[in-house]
Amino acid sequence: MYLHIGEDILVKTDDVIAILDKKLLQASPIMNEFLEKKSDVTSHLTKNSVKSIVVTDKQVYYSPLASATLKKRSLQPALLIDEIDVLGI
Repeated sequence: MYLHIGEDILVKTDDVIAILDKKLLQASPIMNEFLEKKSDVTSHLTKNSVKSIVVTDKQVYYSPLASATLKKRSLQPALLIDEIDVLGI
């Protein structure tokens, strides 16, 4: 299954290691150090405020979507093609 994390970017849910709230940045020097080390594989998906950080095995994304929203999306069951036909979508 894939997770939409903002700005037309989809990541495989199996690749997601963590979805972090932006407030963690302000509270944790360890998190700041981690993100500095990962700066070469970081993508900013917003020009405005960052609400969450999505860490995958290959990339770190700064997302405009709240971590709670991303969590809810990641827990929703995927619609299969057969289910879409039944729903008339």
